[in-house]
Amino acid sequence: MMFRHVFYKASTATMAPLKKLQTFKGFSRKVEMAGESDQSITRVLFCGPYFSASHVYTREYVENNPFIKVDDVPLDDVPRVIGNYDICVVKTMPLKADLISRASRMKLIMQYGVGLEGVDVNAATEHGIKVARIPGGATGNAASCAEMAIYLMLGLLRKQNEMQIAVKQKKLGEPIGETLFGKTVFIMGFGNIGIDLAKRLRPFGVKILATKRSWESYSRKSFKSDGLPTQNDTSDDLVDEKGGHEHIQNFASNADIVVSCLSMNSQTAGIVNKTFLSSMKKGALLVNVARGGLLDYEAVLFYLTSGHLGGLGMDVAWTEPFDPDDPILKFPNVLITPHVAGVTEHSYRIMAKVVGDVALQLHAGAPLTGIEFVN
Repeated sequence: MMFRHVFYKASTATMAPLKKLQTFKGFSRKVEMAGESDQSITRVLFCGPYFSASHVYTREYVENNPFIKVDDVPLDDVPRVIGNYDICVVKTMPLKADLISRASRMKLIMQYGVGLEGVDVNAATEHGIKVARIPGGATGNAASCAEMAIYLMLGLLRKQNEMQIAVKQKKLGEPIGETLFGKTVFIMGFGNIGIDLAKRLRPFGVKILATKRSWESYSRKSFKSDGLPTQNDTSDDLVDEKGGHEHIQNFASNADIVVSCLSMNSQTAGIVNKTFLSSMKKGALLVNVARGGLLDYEAVLFYLTSGHLGGLGMDVAWTEPFDPDDPILKFPNVLITPHVAGVTEHSYRIMAKVVGDVALQLHAGAPLTGIEFVN
């Protein structure tokens, strides 16, 4: 399955004891997909096989409530069955107007995370369907993504791919890597992930530059979810230089590492283009833990080939699953992970609870909590 962009970015009540995700050998059980006459069941549709912990954990959470059914349906089957479901969790599937028009029973479209750029919100609104995301700050998703960004930074700085080659060749004391200490890091997009990243970068002894659409919306209260901030935290504690969109090229020219944490929309698609990359320092590193479509593929390939771009670390790609034979993966200074930045036991269990609670609330006719509506 190929598509241009993958879509992403809770209740905090005590959760049931966490169980590790069980690996079902050949797990492909047939689900009893909803029948039109079965109105006594609230049915939740998870689109497609990817990010399997999302539907497995949600199914586990509601397993003692027989009036809630959770189905994971192959992408090709979604158009045929979507009319039988009350809630749709889109995951990586684009949900456009023609598909939404078939969702005759649906009350809510939501994401297992924050990214809703693949959902036609206007079409959903026209059909009386609410659309919502799960805020990342309360679930640990932002913290998980911030940790992945640091993992990729360190992997590039210490030349992870070359180290593996050295091990296989029985070499010692090489390659010579770099430290994160003393570097200037530009966080492009200072939302929940950017904030959590800045908090974790501070102890490394780096200088932090950050851009945000509106710094007026920055608040200490917006990043208290994981307990790291103290009573005295302010934006000045986390960021050495703040700027807006008009400063991105200037900040890029002063940074040793650029980390993309932007939301994906019509204004940000392809924002990391030839102009942006040419403004970066020669040898600087680029890390992307947001959306693959933020980067212009041809521009990235060009600047890797020229040697201007010192390294690329990405958890998201232009098409997903990413082609393992893509030319970009031939470079030793490229690290890629399979869109797992937010896929941690902690964040996925909490998001499963949110989805399960929403299904229970919808079934009971109660107000829906733990989610953020966009229409």
